[in-house]
This record gives sequence, C-alpha cells and structure tokens, in this order.
Amino acid sequence: MTKIDLDYFDSPPLGWLLTRHIDWLIACGVSKAAIVEPEPIRLIHGFRGHDGFFEVDRSGPTWLAFRECEDICFWRPENDELARWTGRAFALGEQAVDNAGTYSLGHCLHVYRSPLHWLKAGRDGVVIIDWRRAFDELRHCPRVAVHEALLPVYTRHMRPARMPQVSILRRREGATS
Repeated sequence: MTKIDLDYFDSPPLGWLLTRHIDWLIACGVSKAAIVEPEPIRLIHGFRGHDGFFEVDRSGPTWLAFRECEDICFWRPENDELARWTGRAFALGEQAVDNAGTYSLGHCLHVYRSPLHWLKAGRDGVVIIDWRRAFDELRHCPRVAVHEALLPVYTRHMRPARMPQVSILRRREGATS
C-alpha cells in the first residue's frame, strides 16, 4: 500500500501528547518505543460521529491519534471508542497484515481486542476497526492469533460479504451440433 500525504486531504490538527498522557501509557505497561514508533502517538479533541468518522471539536474529550497508511485512527481510552478520519483504514497497525516478517519463523498476525493491548505488545499486530472489511483484508494471511474474547466476532465476520448466485448447467441428451 502506498503512503499518501494526509495533509493533502485536509488532515485534522494533531497535537503532541502531554506528560500526563505519556505517564499514563507507561503506567499501563506501554513501552516508550511503542509510544513513538513507527510514528508518535498524537493528541486531538473531538467526537465520534454516528457514521464512525471523527469530528474535531476543541471542547470534546481527548483522543489518541495514530497515523495509518491512508488514514488516521482515533482511540478514546476512557471507553475504548474508535473512529477514523477518511475511512480507508480497516485496522490499527494494518501494515503488519502484508508484512512478510509478521509470519516468518512460524509467527502469526495477532488480532488484539483493544488499542491498549496492541500498544502493550509493542504495536505488533492489529486492532480491527471495521469488521465488515476483515474477511477481505485478512483472508490471505497464513496464520492469525485472535484474542479469545474476539473469537465470536472474528468467526462471524470471516466469511465473504456475498457469494455469487449459482445456476445449474444441465447436460443435454440427444443430438449435438
């Protein structure tokens, strides 16, 4: 997937984490490396709209922001609420899906139930935001490890959204042309 410049698409004004946010993440078991790599976690205020997209509002609650290849994903730690900016990302950490190193030496793609679990694991794996796209995005993965609390959701969504209508071609008996 190619990286695009989100500023071209009117990216929201992202701020930097304050010391209290960094201290909270570290107290939760998140490493300093996971806070800043591959890109630093950013900060923004706003709300999640009914459509799942993020709406900037300076009077809104604090959200942590993560840049993805073609999107920005937002997480509100107080209630584990997730939102997206453009709707192009299906998961946090989605670059791991197509990374051959994810599956090397018998390893698998880890699917975490929350961004905090993902951050504590050093951003190794994904947190699904759009389960409707999960089958199409993950079906080519050779190995996937899913948190047991997510197994029912994972099983329900890991099938094609639609299948083709099937007709039966009957073999005709008799004269052939």
